[in-house]
Amino acid sequence: MYLHLGSGFLVPEKSVVGVFDLDNTSQSHLTRKYLAAAEKSGHVINVAEDIPKSFVVCQDDDGMRVYLSQMATQTLLKRANENTLY
Repeated sequence: MYLHLGSGFLVPEKSVVGVFDLDNTSQSHLTRKYLAAAEKSGHVINVAEDIPKSFVVCQDDDGMRVYLSQMATQTLLKRANENTLY
């Protein structure tokens, strides 16, 4: 199955490592450092048309990717639990 991250962007659910609330987690210097390093290395993909609310870490054959999404973590969790394609 696939998880819809917003703006018509889909990722395979099996590649999802974690879904994180951007407001809560960005208060930590470790998270900010991780996101800065991921962006510097070109692994951040912004799929948000508006201000991002969450980020999704995925692991695939090409390596680790961080997707910035305008969807709330609760919305992404609900979509993942429904196992439906959006």
